[in-house]
Amino acid sequence: MSFPRYPEYKDSGVEWLGKVPKHWQVKPLKFVASVQTGIAKGKDNAGKDTIEVPYLRVANVQDGYLALDNVSRIEIPEELLGRYSLQAGDVLMNEGGDFDKLGRGHIWNGEIEPCIHQNHVFAVRPSKVSSHWLNTITGSGYAQFYFMTRAKQSTNLASISSTNIMELPVVVPPEDEQRTILQFLSTETTKIDDLMAEQEKLIALLKEKRQAVIAHAVTKGLDPTVPMKDSGVEWLGEVPAHWTVISLGRVTQEKCDGPFGSGLKSEHYTESGVRVIRLQNIRQDGFDGSDEAFIDAEYYQSTLAGRDVVAGDVLIAGLGDERNTVGRACVAPEDIAPAMVKADCFRFRLFTETAVPTFVARQLSVSSSADAGAFATGTTRSRIPLTVMATRKVSLPPAKEQQEIVSWIEQEMVKLDALCAECEQAIDLLKERRTALISAAVTGQIDVRGLIKDEQEQAA
Repeated sequence: MSFPRYPEYKDSGVEWLGKVPKHWQVKPLKFVASVQTGIAKGKDNAGKDTIEVPYLRVANVQDGYLALDNVSRIEIPEELLGRYSLQAGDVLMNEGGDFDKLGRGHIWNGEIEPCIHQNHVFAVRPSKVSSHWLNTITGSGYAQFYFMTRAKQSTNLASISSTNIMELPVVVPPEDEQRTILQFLSTETTKIDDLMAEQEKLIALLKEKRQAVIAHAVTKGLDPTVPMKDSGVEWLGEVPAHWTVISLGRVTQEKCDGPFGSGLKSEHYTESGVRVIRLQNIRQDGFDGSDEAFIDAEYYQSTLAGRDVVAGDVLIAGLGDERNTVGRACVAPEDIAPAMVKADCFRFRLFTETAVPTFVARQLSVSSSADAGAFATGTTRSRIPLTVMATRKVSLPPAKEQQEIVSWIEQEMVKLDALCAECEQAIDLLKERRTALISAAVTGQIDVRGLIKDEQEQAA
């Protein structure tokens, strides 16, 4: 959809902002709002009358929303309450954070009263424009450009000073026009958000299907006409009659756990050497190599030898929670050596002539939730020791059939992953459109006044 432009424009006086509608104003933020900085935690209050109040921190002010389920409290002198209290209509921003999210805040509507804020959280208090206009402006693409070009950057994080925030050029249309633009953006961004939600829902369904496809293939096989038998395992139910139900330990030639206690501590880690496989590397759907850790090779050989990992070993998590179940498994990749397992990470080296590692790992991941309920101990985190892990049941067809199932799964995953990638690409495009639409509307590059009137007339 193409949008009309305003009949006349003028130079904004800001090179990177360009032209704005002739009847609009452009002012530094300090002329339309003030910035209230917060209070640092840990100040000495000795000898002063104090009061305990909620304390909003950086962690509570997220990208476009507030996280208020973990608001901490702080003791401050009672006389400072008025100075640092938040007021309804304040636009909250973090001093620092992800480089591409600087300035994106949220309007404080008095959710908690009284409430003060940390010195790394800015409360921008509008006086000459509405809170919604100011919040839309500071979260727009043109404001993001301003913040990013003036931020101090460290790795992927950045920070912006209150002084720089106050110099942000704010475009100011007449009040009725501000309301019209905000109304237009509310309608259009809701449509875009709904489309993104549909894509997110489709991704979730595709992920569910992915797991269902894997689970059926590794427990029932690929031939729907094959005779079945009772496996004797409650979670497994019936399996093909020619499959063998056996304990994991019976198809394992060697197994080990990682070192507990003082054998491996933070001071043993180095920049390179022997790779240490940790729980975060063992995922439900494969090995995650993005988080690397190493120890010195000589220390490993002298103190920790015997816990080695080579390509094709089955790695099993002996510790888990609701999000990452205990008993999930994956296969060590080709380029893993030299490597070892950390505590609560188990290495099973299988007899590959009867047990194909990828097939076994996928079946163990499928059964992890059921086996966690049967074998695990613990409350907040579930644990299964190595000896018990070896008693978990696996159902195995002949090795050739296992490999055929593994290959079929890989082909199906390529198809489903491609569909997920299409959905994610659609979401990215919708996000770009949303950002571009907001920037165009708040800088006057499109004229939405007639569009709102048309919608109102059609609704009437």
